[in-house]
Amino acid sequence: MNHYETINDVLVNLFNDILDIEEKALITSEYNDISVKDMHIIEAIGMNESKSMSVVAKAISVTVGTLTIAVNNLVKKGYVRRVRSEEDRRVVLISLSEKGEKAYLHHKTFHDKMVLAVLKDLSYEETEVLTKALAKLQKFFRSY
Repeated sequence: MNHYETINDVLVNLFNDILDIEEKALITSEYNDISVKDMHIIEAIGMNESKSMSVVAKAISVTVGTLTIAVNNLVKKGYVRRVRSEEDRRVVLISLSEKGEKAYLHHKTFHDKMVLAVLKDLSYEETEVLTKALAKLQKFFRSY
């Protein structure tokens, strides 16, 4: 197999594997009431401060309407809190509840393990090359 075929094979299988593994790792008995997409919404909301619906929607590349449906479900399940902005009552701010923060940390732990497993046996130079290659791949996907 040449480099092109190998890279194509790795990328196609890697994306599928990551989705499958992430679902198995994230959706445990404690979090069986939400999906991986819900986990990514929780990740986009983050732990530090309330964010507007439009900021979160942009971060995960969905419309505010699509996000509203998902957030409604996360509010009902106790992962997310929703309040109106004091400065502008038209703006809806969302933040994580204690349950949502636990889910966020669960998701973060999975990502930390994944990144550390990749970097574990790489030299500094290999890490630099991998970082540049992945940044180029990300740029391609974001421009698509």
